[in-house]
Amino acid sequence: MVAENKLLQQLLKMFTGIIEATGKINSIKKNGTNKSFWITSGISNELKIDQSVSHNGVCLTVDAIAENMHRVTAIEETLSKTTFHHVKENDTINLERCMQMNGRLDGHIVQGHVDAVATCIDVEEKNGSWEFRFQFPAEFAHLVIEKGSVCLNGISLTAFDIKFNSFKVAIIPFTYQHTNINSIKKNSTVNIEFDIVGKYLARFRELFTKPVLESIA
Repeated sequence: MVAENKLLQQLLKMFTGIIEATGKINSIKKNGTNKSFWITSGISNELKIDQSVSHNGVCLTVDAIAENMHRVTAIEETLSKTTFHHVKENDTINLERCMQMNGRLDGHIVQGHVDAVATCIDVEEKNGSWEFRFQFPAEFAHLVIEKGSVCLNGISLTAFDIKFNSFKVAIIPFTYQHTNINSIKKNSTVNIEFDIVGKYLARFRELFTKPVLESIA
């Protein structure tokens, strides 16, 4: 029963990578090694204390609500592994509430657990759409496949034109206009979460290769 409850709690904190709204960072306060962010958005008044919300792809817990604003706190671990260590007041961030268990999964399964920071190395306007190329740490190269899913700043996108540790994504006008991808330029950094299915398969392969099996025999 305990294991089932833990699994249910994890499922209730899943996201889809379909951005619900954008928010603006009103203020930032440092508390020891943590940072608290007050954010204004169109959904802030609908949130509840202790609710999990994806902020630029980072799962953070709402700890206070005021008029048209909500507050979240990022701990040192989150700050060190995401772009939240250098966000500024007035920056725009992507927001998504947890998926509803009775709804459609329009993107892909996203945990809000950022794996790394990726860097935009090229932007090309394609007469009505945009193509961005992102470079990511080489240690994650095995988790990106052609036409596979990847989450950038909380946005569910399809990777293509895969190189060793870089890929392209194509952005349609709606996504460009309704997320903060329109603020991403060459050398900008974004939060990246790789597909959870790929991560489980990679872990399975790691554990059950012949050398590992021989070592535990």
